[in-house]
Amino acid sequence: MESKWPNTIRKRILFTGFTLCVVLVTRPTSAIEIHADPEVIVQNGTTGILRCTFRSSEVVSSATTVTWNFQSSHPDSQYYKSPYVIFYFTSGRGFPGSEEFKDRVQFIGDINKRDVSIQLSPTYFSDNGTFFCDVKNPPDVMGTQARTELRVVLKESYSQNNTTLIVAGVCGALLVLVLIAVAACIVMRVLHNRHDYEGAR
Repeated sequence: MESKWPNTIRKRILFTGFTLCVVLVTRPTSAIEIHADPEVIVQNGTTGILRCTFRSSEVVSSATTVTWNFQSSHPDSQYYKSPYVIFYFTSGRGFPGSEEFKDRVQFIGDINKRDVSIQLSPTYFSDNGTFFCDVKNPPDVMGTQARTELRVVLKESYSQNNTTLIVAGVCGALLVLVLIAVAACIVMRVLHNRHDYEGAR
């Protein structure tokens, strides 16, 4: 009976140590939330603002990193097959990625306010594609990167799109006013008929 105690104690010690290792190594992490505009439309040769914000349960620190990637929508582009890093932010500093974007990308956000937006100027037709915004705020590193579809158009096309939106908005407002007027007339007529009916009685 006495010879079994050492083995039992040894097993308990090993089990306790293993449990502590599992608890320390597998520390739970929160999921970071990253948000960006689904689509941005700009005129060729102008400045494009790509907004991106994030929510994290952890305090922003020098370990927080931001990565912007780009994947072109043009099949003949070198950035078509997979996303390429165009901007990287860490330790309070920004570092350009691809040579094509080196002098055109500028960080305009405030990481302490959880804003990691960038500015692209000037924009070219070759910039048509998807921009990915990814943020890591250790130990809050699990999350899905946000994406923005950038459409670079001619000035005429941009103006035409704005005109179409304005016309559609005005027509919609007029339609609502007409429906309100018709509804008011119907209500007034019903009330008037009811009054005449009660007077006839």
